[in-house]
Amino acid sequence: MKQQNYHNHRKFYPPHHFIYLPLLILLEVFGIYKIWDDPVNKLTWILFSIVIFLFFYLAFMTRQHYALGLQNRMVILEFKQRYFEIFSLRSDEIVEKLKFDQIAALRFTYDDEFKELLYKALHENISGDEIKKSIKNWRADQLRI
Repeated sequence: MKQQNYHNHRKFYPPHHFIYLPLLILLEVFGIYKIWDDPVNKLTWILFSIVIFLFFYLAFMTRQHYALGLQNRMVILEFKQRYFEIFSLRSDEIVEKLKFDQIAALRFTYDDEFKELLYKALHENISGDEIKKSIKNWRADQLRI
């Protein structure tokens, strides 16, 4: 597996991203085409297109909602645990001051950079993307959803 860094840290689920969703998109395009190509069955093709769109929307939103919600909770808990291990202090007050994208970006740092970039996030309000770009020694997260 390639070493993870800023440019390749996003993850795809091939059956979902490269088979199921493209198939739904093709069916949707086909249905819309048939609306104009088959005027006799126009209502049927409109209903077909609506149903395919709803399948697409449901698949996309359900997957995103559950997976990202759970992942976000885990990332925050991981941050709290790591903060406690490094500073031996509770992190509730710190978590309230940070945005989620900052917390998520800090998980890609090792402990020495974690302290420095956490300070910048708190005092200079740098974004999660800026934190990721500032990381010198990337700590890969291979277990993300």
